This record gives sequence, C-alpha cells and structure tokens, in this order.
Amino acid sequence: MLPITADMEVTAPKPSRFGAGAIFGWCLYDWAISPYPTIVSTFIISNYYAKAIASDPTTGSAEWSLMIALAGIAIALFSPPLGAIADLMGHAKRGIAIAISVLILAGGLIWFAKPYPAYGLPLLIVSGMGIVAMELGMLFYNALLPGVAPPSRIGRVSGWGWASGYVGGLVCLGAALVLLVQPEHPVFGISKAEAANYRAAGPLTAVWAAMFGWPLFLLVKDIPKTGLKLTVAVRQGLADTWHTLRDLRKTPQLAWFLAASAIYRDGVTTILAMGGLYAGGTFGMNFNELIIFGMSLNVTAGLGAATFAWLDDWIGSKRTIMLSVVGLIAFGTGIVVVHSTAWFVGLALALGIFVGPTQAASRSLAVRLAPEGQVGKVFGLYALTGRAVTFVGPTLFYWVTESTHSQRAGLGSILVLLVLGLAALTRVKEPAR
Repeated sequence: MLPITADMEVTAPKPSRFGAGAIFGWCLYDWAISPYPTIVSTFIISNYYAKAIASDPTTGSAEWSLMIALAGIAIALFSPPLGAIADLMGHAKRGIAIAISVLILAGGLIWFAKPYPAYGLPLLIVSGMGIVAMELGMLFYNALLPGVAPPSRIGRVSGWGWASGYVGGLVCLGAALVLLVQPEHPVFGISKAEAANYRAAGPLTAVWAAMFGWPLFLLVKDIPKTGLKLTVAVRQGLADTWHTLRDLRKTPQLAWFLAASAIYRDGVTTILAMGGLYAGGTFGMNFNELIIFGMSLNVTAGLGAATFAWLDDWIGSKRTIMLSVVGLIAFGTGIVVVHSTAWFVGLALALGIFVGPTQAASRSLAVRLAPEGQVGKVFGLYALTGRAVTFVGPTLFYWVTESTHSQRAGLGSILVLLVLGLAALTRVKEPAR
C-alpha cells in the first residue's frame, strides 16, 4: 500500500464544515496513528530492541530511553516554528500528509531490523524518526480542530479523538499479540526465525496508518492557503515564535495555562511511564500480566476520554481538567498506600478514567485560549512547554526512589507535580463560551 504523500491530489465531494463526516475523518486519524507509539515506543519493538538487539536488557532500556529523549528535544525545537508556519501558510493537510508518510515509512523499515547488534543504531534512528513525525504531524492535526467542530462542541470532539486513539492503539496491539507475537504459527506464513514475528509489528503499524489515515484527507476541510511562500513562512514563523515567547506576559491566561499544563502533563506522563515498573517491582507482575494490565488501562482511558467529552462542553474545559486532575491525585494516592495487588489494579484502572479527559480537555482549552488565527502557534508552544519539562517527573521519581529505596515514595512524589499543576491552573480564566 502506497503512503499518502504531500503532493497527492484526492478527488472527492467537497467536505462540509462541522459535518459528521468531518468529525469522523478527524477522529479516525488518531485511531490510525496511535498504534505506532503503542506498539513501537511502549510494548513490542522497545522490548524487542532491549532483549534481542542490545548487548543486555539494561543497556537496551537506557539506549531506548536516550532515543526517546533526543526525539523529544527535536519535537520541542521544531514545534513552535512549525505551528507558526501552519498559521501563516494554511494548508495543514500538507503537513499531515508528510508526517503520516514518514510514520508509514518508519513502521515499514522496522521489518529489516534483525536481532543482531549491527541493526541497533538503524532501528533507533528509524523508530525516533517515526515518533518525531507523528508528534509534529499532530500540530497540524490539532490546528484543524476549530474547523471540524463549532465552539460549542470542541470539547466533545477533542475527547472523541483521544478516545479513538486509545481504542485504535489497543485494537492494533491486540491484533499484533494474537496474530504475530504469541501464536506458535504467526499469520501470513511469517516465521519466528530471526524474530520475524516481532519485526512484523512495525509494518503492521504502517499498514494500519495507511488504511485509516486517508479519510481525513477526503472528509475534513483544510485550512485555506494564504499564498505565502515556504521560505518567507519559515523566516516569519521563527520570528513570530520568538515574539510570542517574549510577549507571553501580554497574554497571562495563555501563559498560566502553558505553565500549568506542562507541569500536570509531566505528572500524568510520568505516572503512565513508570506504572509498569511500579506494577512489576512493587507487586511482582510478570510480562504477560503487564501487557494485559496496559491494555486494560487503555480501555478505561478511552472510556474516560469519550465520557468526559460531553462534560467538557457542559461545564467548560478548565473545570473538566481540574476535576480530572483531582481524580488522578485521589486514585494515585490510593495506589501509593495499598498493598493488595487486586486493590492496586482496581485503583489503577479507575485512575485511567481521568487520564484521557485531562489530555483531551487540555487540547480544548488550548483552542479556546488561542488568539484568532494563531491556533497552530499555540499548539507549537503547547508542545514546546510540555517537552521542556519532561525530564522533571522521571528525574524526581528516580531521585526519590533511590534516596528512600521505595518505589512507593517515588510514585508519591509525582503526585506533587499534579498538585502544583492544579494550583497553577486556578490562575487561568477560561474565555466565555
């Protein structure tokens, strides 16, 4: 299947603004790309690299973490100017097309990474390339949201998109496990020699993205072109990014939101990233149990994002975020103090309900706080501020855990980030809806 390219011309009926088709196409894109981080970054390919290619699992985990960190730096550096360029040039679909094409290419190339040390660096480069492309493509994808949903429905559509992503990642991961990783005889005649059944999970994400990514290009109305040349847009975008950062004091509501969301999002990301280590180290879960636990957590996160989507439009994005963060703090505290595995699993799944709404409502609030015509720029800053503090949570977890020799204390320290982010969010005044 050929990837979607930036120059591809699609013949289709003219998409209608705010129509059900546009909402469906927009949400389906999240379904299309979410399997890549789920399968590559989190579950299958990351473990394949650490256990089959790297010199030892500990070294492999460290090298994979370094790759993720470098990808995050690239995303932080490129997000603000690309967001500004999206506002200046319009035609967001072109940016999305380039991003999903790179993601499809990266997923396909993973197939060639055989379980030998010589393939280690190429696999790291290819995997990181896909992560960067996916995240940068989300800038243009998010910029389409105001054209997909009217102001009164931005919250629920944003939530539906997050929910679609969770479910898409879950379904594709399940398919990879059932069809490729676990069976004695994987499908399509794929053998287990040279870990072919694991390597095939990469192309699976590529096929998935190609199959479900194209409806966005048919059904969603693009941001109108401005006619500005790329070179001019790049130069002006970089200048605009600097001016926006310098002048954030003139938009205090946006500044407080960017600061608050960076803090509590880092808390949420750290809890999710360290949750598997906590479950394995504190409660002794094995690999299969951790996979089932992770899939179950995706289910509750998706349900939460879909359910709270209505609440976002009813009580507002800020209140939805605050309610969700309070839920994270409450159930996170329970997770830290319980000693029963059953109680841990139950509380963790309940906590997952509040993960999706926190992320979805944050996207909604970013749209509502964005000045007219600057949605892309705001999402560029949103990505920059989020990535700028991503080291805080993992570092805090490591330092407290090492100092106290307790994962419970380490996880408990992350709850402080949620409290600080919640406190900063109280300074934000949401615009009248």
